[in-house]
Amino acid sequence: MRVERTPLEGVLLFVPTPHHDDRGLFTRTFDTALAEKLGLEPFVQDSQSRSRRGVIRGMHGRTGRGEAKLVRCARGAVYDVVVDARPDSPTFGQRFSVVLDDEKFLSLYVPPGMLHGFQALSEEADVCYRIDRPHDPAEDVTVRYDDPELAIPWPLPVTVVSERDRTAGSWAELRARLVGEPYPAG
Repeated sequence: MRVERTPLEGVLLFVPTPHHDDRGLFTRTFDTALAEKLGLEPFVQDSQSRSRRGVIRGMHGRTGRGEAKLVRCARGAVYDVVVDARPDSPTFGQRFSVVLDDEKFLSLYVPPGMLHGFQALSEEADVCYRIDRPHDPAEDVTVRYDDPELAIPWPLPVTVVSERDRTAGSWAELRARLVGEPYPAG
C-alpha cells in the first residue's frame, strides 16, 4: 500500500495493491502501522452508508476539534469531494475530488476541519467511513451541495438529497463564521 498526497493540505489517498488470482482478488484496505507512521489519530468508529445512483450526501463537517475520517467505496462508485474549511490552512476554501470505487480500492483520508460529500455514480454505492472520534450530532456543520461559490461539478443529475442538505447554509456564511467576520445580511 502506498500513500499519495493531494493538492489539499493533509488530504491523503491510500492506494492498495490488489492481488488477483483464479479465485478473484485480495487487497488490504487499511494498515494501522502505516497510519501511525503518518501521525494519524487512531480510528474509533466505523460506519457505512448505501446510496442509489445520483444521490448526494454532503457537504458535511464538524465543529470543535473536527473529525478525521478515512473513506472508501466498498461497492459501486462515488464521486467524492473534500473542501478545506480550516481558516489557517494554505488551501483554505479549495476543493479536491476523486472517484472512489470497488475496482481501485482507494481510501481517502480527510483530516479534521474539512467539508466532505459524495455523489453515487453506480446503481448502488456502499461507502465506509472510519472516524477518529464518536460522532456528536451537536457538532454537525452542513453547507449546501449546490452552493454557487463552491461550484462543485457533480457528474450526474441529482436524484435525492436529504432535507438537511437541501436547506443547509452557504459556504460564504460558514467562511465568515470561521474567520470571525460578520456575514452581510441579504
